[in-house]
Amino acid sequence: MDYKKYVDKISPKPTYLKNYAFAFLFGGLICTIGQAINELYLRYTTLDKLDASGATSITLILIGAFLTGIGKYDLIGKRAGAGSSIPITGFANSIVSPAMEYKREGFVLGVGANLFKIAGPVLVYGIGSSIICGFLYYIFNLLF
Repeated sequence: MDYKKYVDKISPKPTYLKNYAFAFLFGGLICTIGQAINELYLRYTTLDKLDASGATSITLILIGAFLTGIGKYDLIGKRAGAGSSIPITGFANSIVSPAMEYKREGFVLGVGANLFKIAGPVLVYGIGSSIICGFLYYIFNLLF
């Protein structure tokens, strides 16, 4: 028990409030940038609201992938925590990061094989659950 007390004494204490604040601020900043991009698409292109939203998502994914590729998104993530991983830019980071780690092994066995290492299970379960929900919705509409 003395060792546990010693470890507790010298271990750094997590700064929860600071972490929450940074996650809130950085997540809000990413969402604000996304809203600004959406407004630019609506104002300066012929896209309607739905198409502008799709273009905004694609743009944010591109920005997240680019920042991951040049090594800056991880620096943002260290400070922002969940504020950088929950928005769609975090999804781009979760796809590009494993691919970047294995790029020395080539495009097929390195990048291609590891591209969806982290995001793959999320996609599989997301798509699978949406199919199940759609099927149940269809069945309930037939019965009721």
